[in-house]
Amino acid sequence: MAAVRRVVTATDSDGRSYFLSDGEAGNVLEQPGRGLVFHELWVTGGPLASNESVADAAAGPVEHHPPPGGTRVRIVEFHPDDQHDTELVQADFEAIDAVHTQIDSDDPTMHRNDTVDYNIVLSGEIYACTDAGEVLLRPGDVLIQRGTNHTWRNRGTETCVFASVMVSAEPLPPPTGRSRH
Repeated sequence: MAAVRRVVTATDSDGRSYFLSDGEAGNVLEQPGRGLVFHELWVTGGPLASNESVADAAAGPVEHHPPPGGTRVRIVEFHPDDQHDTELVQADFEAIDAVHTQIDSDDPTMHRNDTVDYNIVLSGEIYACTDAGEVLLRPGDVLIQRGTNHTWRNRGTETCVFASVMVSAEPLPPPTGRSRH
């Protein structure tokens, strides 16, 4: 995928708006075990985001969840399933502080977030998989992921790219018959 362009606005001490940055989103994390790449775009804390700072909010470590009460926006690349290194799945979850999202399942990538996610497919195709089935998503499709058990499958030959906005949410009760790791 080409570099992701990120444009960020700010407000100066006189209350005037300006473009703080316009360039390549530099915080990128590849997860070869899951066959995906995160392009971290922005992170907010809660309960209200602050627009006062000129610090790059996406410069910190790439983590799975947004801060409590906050958001996280990123571009996610899902490489075709046959390019995954399944031996690295657990290390991938550990690297983004997401081991607690994993659930007991035959699929080691199945997980559950304490978020509402707005996922917008930009290119390629991907299957969103839940406990009860799956749906094929294509460019322009939007998936609202509401804290449910899920994983992703790219059965095609090209990378699927989507924009994801994760919003911190109250955790759902644990699923019956399954536990988180």
